[in-house]
Amino acid sequence: MPAEWEPHEATWLGWPHNPTDWPDKLDTIRWVYAEMARKIAPGETVRLLVNSRGEEKQARRYLERGGAGTERVELIVHPTNRGWMRDSGPVFVRRQARRGSETAIVHFHFNAWAKYPDWRKDRRVPEMAAARLGKRLFDARAGGRAFVLEGGGIDVNGRGTLLTTEECYLDPQTQVRNPGLDRAGFEAAVKQYLGVTKVLWLAGGPVGDDTHGHIDDICRFVNPRIMVLVREDNPGDANYRRLAENWERVPDLRLEDGAKPEVIPLPMPAPLYFEGERLPASYANFYIANAAVLVPTFNDPRDREALGILAELFPDRPVVGIHAVDLVLGFGTLHCLTQQQPAE
Repeated sequence: MPAEWEPHEATWLGWPHNPTDWPDKLDTIRWVYAEMARKIAPGETVRLLVNSRGEEKQARRYLERGGAGTERVELIVHPTNRGWMRDSGPVFVRRQARRGSETAIVHFHFNAWAKYPDWRKDRRVPEMAAARLGKRLFDARAGGRAFVLEGGGIDVNGRGTLLTTEECYLDPQTQVRNPGLDRAGFEAAVKQYLGVTKVLWLAGGPVGDDTHGHIDDICRFVNPRIMVLVREDNPGDANYRRLAENWERVPDLRLEDGAKPEVIPLPMPAPLYFEGERLPASYANFYIANAAVLVPTFNDPRDREALGILAELFPDRPVVGIHAVDLVLGFGTLHCLTQQQPAE
């Protein structure tokens, strides 16, 4: 699996339509999508799934009025339950060969984070993408059954190392994706289907994470040897101890070649709530596109600090803040909504 900062052919998105994801906010979220497309499309194609022809017209209207245009936006009519392409969309792998390279898609059998009943339309997205693009589709299996994995639950450096959390994939009771599959079985599966050679395990994620520990709210590679890791500095915050446990594991982390990664702290914004429920706001949920790095911002004084840290780490492309106070009502932001398609 190539790293996210490697060249893309396209970014996949799913037009927002499920009102339970953003209660009373769907219209606002559509404008955020238009802004995301406006920043992504200058560097690559945007492949945008829409539920119907009527929704296609709606999406074009928002994109055009929002200044994104549709010249580099490919609208694809394919029904979905939700629009979280990081988790239900096609996960691409690439193979180098004598005659060049080839990309394929791995089908990881999305099941709505082992939490919600409406996932059957979303599960068909990788199959549709493979057929549409003429790509090989690998059926991921482990322990004699379909292997379930979400793109937000992993991060890779493109050299053989994968990041994930015990909370997400090893908890035996809560949101169990792969019943009966232990650590060794999980590692064997990701090594087989993603081509990695080393798996790094952190503990878990912030309060309010609907996915139960996705790594893309916690820790991200920014190049093959450097990662950012969120840290809560307020001892009175509910996340203080939870996130400190991840930092306690840093001295023992080793990359695929045995080297220690450099780990840079990324701040956490002040708590955000909706109807009394804490939301998983995190600057780690940034997306690395060809033309820019899109970073969620939260009307918080630490927005500037997070943008500054990431700007130093990505000198080859602009780092752009995208207002995400409304997006995070859906328990995810920019990275959760996007899925990269690597160039051949």
